Amino acid sequence: MSGPKALRQSFGLQLGSGLFLGLWCLIAAFPIVWIMVMSVKAPIDAFATNPADVLIGPATLAAGKGLSLPDLLFIAVFLALTVRGATRLLPRMVAGLGRPLIGWVVGTAAFVLLWLAAAVWIMGPLLRIDTGLGITPLIGFTTEHYRTVWVERAFWENFVNSVYVTLGVTVVSLTVGTFAGYALSRAGSTLAFGILIAALVFRALPHSVLVTGYLPFFITSSEWLAPVLGDNAPTLYGQPLAVIAVLVAINQPFTIWMLRSFFQSIPSELDEAARVDGCTHFQAFRWVIMPVMWPGVITTGLFSFLLGYNDYLVTSLLLDASNQTMVPAIASFFNRETTTTDQVLAVAAAVSITAPLFLLVMVFQRQIVSGLTAGAVKG
Repeated sequence: MSGPKALRQSFGLQLGSGLFLGLWCLIAAFPIVWIMVMSVKAPIDAFATNPADVLIGPATLAAGKGLSLPDLLFIAVFLALTVRGATRLLPRMVAGLGRPLIGWVVGTAAFVLLWLAAAVWIMGPLLRIDTGLGITPLIGFTTEHYRTVWVERAFWENFVNSVYVTLGVTVVSLTVGTFAGYALSRAGSTLAFGILIAALVFRALPHSVLVTGYLPFFITSSEWLAPVLGDNAPTLYGQPLAVIAVLVAINQPFTIWMLRSFFQSIPSELDEAARVDGCTHFQAFRWVIMPVMWPGVITTGLFSFLLGYNDYLVTSLLLDASNQTMVPAIASFFNRETTTTDQVLAVAAAVSITAPLFLLVMVFQRQIVSGLTAGAVKG
């Protein structure tokens, strides 16, 4: 669609912008794609000096592990169906339920479980069909590193801990941030502005300062919880609840500021109209404002999710080895006499961490774009 001639970009500007954007995408995507390739190769191939050996994997093929052309075509179809299901089918199914929050939680969980089941029970056997039919493998491929990480090294326990911490941070941050952001967006007092500035200053503090401040209370928590819980009062240090408390404290100012921007983009006349129709303040918030706010809530929730999911400093300082989340657990692969096998296992664990993030972005991409354009970029 062409616009006014005065607003059209010159060919040189369009070419330069396209080349710069393509170069940026290449630089950003290359590390992710490269570690994905490394994670399915034998260690000698994964760290080969020749890039062609890393891509093709001659040592992996020599061990009888590889992908044939039918396997590659099936993987392409499987990934295409995954993208289509996440971006088109799932949003339509959730929209038909009429309850956005419950629908998205249940729908996303069901989609992830179905995807994992398909990847394990459908793709797994098909990837081994080449030996049965005598089809020559073209590219070296092995999943033994993932099996070692998830089964032998019990990485699934770290995954459960990450889910626990991340969901706790997201739920608490969104609950408090939604009510606080709505109240501050409708309040024009000096006190409200002072609270926002204080929250901004608190958000600017280094995370290590907050961890250091909370640490004495977590260590002695069994003493001041004893009057309430008795002799069985737990010590919060080393427990996921301590990480959730610190990460919520770190994330809450950002959540409040972001949700306040969303609420400010909603006309206050909607609140007044609901009040005229007989709604209380909470009913107006629940039945009139929140249905308009879902893109903003999902966008803010995704940022809260990423904070809890990707955190290393807080989790590594406050959690013991039995309760470690995925990100700091990867460092444990280098705590012994590191070999190339340990390094490939660490790469496989890193790739495993990125998979849920890709699924989340695909599922919520429309809500993220809608939320960012609806008010998140406004002051």
